[in-house]
Amino acid sequence: MNETEPKRPVRSIRRVIRLGVIALLLCGLAAGYYEFWLRRPIGEGPVHIPVDVAEFDSVWSERPVLLLGLGDSITAGFGSSPGRSHFDLIAHSRNDDFGDIQGICLKKVLPNLKTQNSALSGTTSIELLENSLPRIERQPNDVFGIVLLTTGGNDIIHNYGQSPPREGAMYGATLEQAEPWIENFQKRLGVILDEIESRFPGGCTIYLGNIYDPTDNVGDTQNAGLPRWPDGLQILDRYNEIIAGHCETRKNVHLVDIHSTFLGHGIHCRKFWMSHYSSKDPHYWYFDNLEDPNDRGYDALRRVYLNEISTHLRGWFGNTE
Repeated sequence: MNETEPKRPVRSIRRVIRLGVIALLLCGLAAGYYEFWLRRPIGEGPVHIPVDVAEFDSVWSERPVLLLGLGDSITAGFGSSPGRSHFDLIAHSRNDDFGDIQGICLKKVLPNLKTQNSALSGTTSIELLENSLPRIERQPNDVFGIVLLTTGGNDIIHNYGQSPPREGAMYGATLEQAEPWIENFQKRLGVILDEIESRFPGGCTIYLGNIYDPTDNVGDTQNAGLPRWPDGLQILDRYNEIIAGHCETRKNVHLVDIHSTFLGHGIHCRKFWMSHYSSKDPHYWYFDNLEDPNDRGYDALRRVYLNEISTHLRGWFGNTE
């Protein structure tokens, strides 16, 4: 008995070491889980999307121009600080704006610009056609229209799985179930674009944004706090194909690729091993509600819209006046 007594402290020390190692491993796992699955830092400063400021170095046109916002909460600016939606930033510059884009806005190059943001938060493509568009007045013949349009996202995400899927609120639907609703969106979007064009007898150009994916192309909606949706990504892809198709077949409708721009800035923004990880800006660009951008997300939208607008309009005005 006496021979074994000295070994007890050694065994106790080994046990403490093992427990310490286990505790450290558990702490490491918890820290890793928090860092890569729960933490979604927003970041600071401008997003890393350059805008060619030389495109805005001279007036494009003295013609009367209406910048019109239509569609859902993204164009309405939900989730942005006052005056920091992409619609506001595209129209007018701010004294406190980021240095790389200070003073860059449409008012600088289109001095006779007026603005009208008729986008409404929560609006589906059905409601846009039936309720919003009838309120848009026909413009005078000398007015040119620049239209910023986002629609279709609410058709997909509503009602977050809290009610059976239906057209205009298809969350949780199978692809087979959604097929007729997808076909209706194809037709409806064409009518929407026709209706917008009819409001501008003096001509217009439409910048149509596609639909982003807060799951960064993973489709794990359950990790975003929503019910699991196996066919969600397939339905989203079909909607974006329809949006791209209309942009390809209409010379005055241009795609703004919001979907690609926001990949890597959703719920997996910290996961450096994923294909869409953005090492230059590994931050979260969405607002608290998951549906809309935050201020840095709206800065990103402002930049991609300005790039599309300058690409298509600066030379166009010069060739038509």
